[in-house]
Amino acid sequence: MTVAPDTTHALGGPALPQRRRIHTEIPGPRSRELQERQRAALPAGVGSALPVFVEAAGGGVVVDADGNSFIDFGSGIAVTTVGNAATGVVERAAAQLQRFTHTCFLVNPYESYVAVCEELNRRAPVAGPARTVLFNTGAEAIENAVKIARAATGRPAVVAFDHAYHGRTLLTMTLTAKNRPYKHGFGPFAGEVYRAPMAYAYRWPTGPEQCAREAADALVELVDRQIGAENVAAVLIEPIQGEGGFIVPAPGFLSAVAQICRDRGIVLIADEVQSGLARTGRWFAIDHEGVQPDLVTTAKGLGGGLPIAGVTGRAELMDAAPAGGLGGTFSGNPVSCAAALGVFEEIERGDLLARARAIEATMLPALDRMRQRHDVIGDVRGRGAMIAIELVKGGDHTPDAELTGRIARSCHAAGLLVLTAGTYGNVLRFLPPLSLPQDLLEEGLGILADAFDAQA
Repeated sequence: MTVAPDTTHALGGPALPQRRRIHTEIPGPRSRELQERQRAALPAGVGSALPVFVEAAGGGVVVDADGNSFIDFGSGIAVTTVGNAATGVVERAAAQLQRFTHTCFLVNPYESYVAVCEELNRRAPVAGPARTVLFNTGAEAIENAVKIARAATGRPAVVAFDHAYHGRTLLTMTLTAKNRPYKHGFGPFAGEVYRAPMAYAYRWPTGPEQCAREAADALVELVDRQIGAENVAAVLIEPIQGEGGFIVPAPGFLSAVAQICRDRGIVLIADEVQSGLARTGRWFAIDHEGVQPDLVTTAKGLGGGLPIAGVTGRAELMDAAPAGGLGGTFSGNPVSCAAALGVFEEIERGDLLARARAIEATMLPALDRMRQRHDVIGDVRGRGAMIAIELVKGGDHTPDAELTGRIARSCHAAGLLVLTAGTYGNVLRFLPPLSLPQDLLEEGLGILADAFDAQA
């Protein structure tokens, strides 16, 4: 069968008109037609938060098959951090496509793989000389970080945290805390995985002032008494939890975790798959705490929309894996590597670290004003362009997932793409691309405020 190229669709990228425009119901007729095809062709386990089919995206907007243009507060779950179809990403990837699409780095290496590793080695907050190995997805990166930690320490156990999300493969699904929809019915799970309390200040039973110390004490109890420190290879933590609800650990907790690991020869792995690479106003979210992990995982925003992931760590740990023990057929694909180099270029050329901090400076005060008007907003939290609000029943901390869904749907109908998250399904999370124009950021916040006025 010959498939002719489709030249009728809109072009995306920075030149896409930066405006919100809704002229059909959501989803529109063309998206509904495509939904019918989806139901016939795909399994029921594959769903969509906003079932409008995309034709183009760029800057701060996503355009659907019916010509509706949405303000993007999702970035494809923190993937298009530098903007969808960003110039540096597209130009480098397109040039690489014309040269070669694949050799497998394990067969014939190429310079762009090395260059991406050099960039990550230079920026990752690990102590001393660093090494990087590339993969395809965040889950692969986490799995391989655990492999490296086990090889380096000769120990089997891994500690993760409440509310964590690390992926959907067997090991990363085991490391993930939430049952539905990620784990239910998919067991049995991997062994030697243990779970400690996260320093979740908003929900800590004795109050936020005690949170960091008591959570650190609980980790020590788990490691020393229940597992045995001599059996623990790694502690795995998200510096800001993603799917768990953008939980920023209580101040001092990350540094306490790092010290606990250092004292016991345990490898500290920072999962920066969602929070890394300029998203929080620093290259890595853990930089805000001044903590140096032993290994760092990256993915999502690293490829600007193309699949690529990495594990970066201290050289002596990274070199512990035996020859042939790391890698994969598609790991560090040359087109994805070219795109990743374009991401680094876009971040530096556009001063996107500063842009993330400016987004925070706009969003946090605006959301706090909404919180003061609506007691259903229990907490406002986050850093940079990784911000969330937690919704509760007025007057207490009881999670309100139903209201969260209503607010999200109201935003979608008005042309604002937002995502939900949280162990209890009661968090609205905001991940705008750093290319989002200021006027669209403010317009989007206005839509959100209107949704609360109408629904809360």
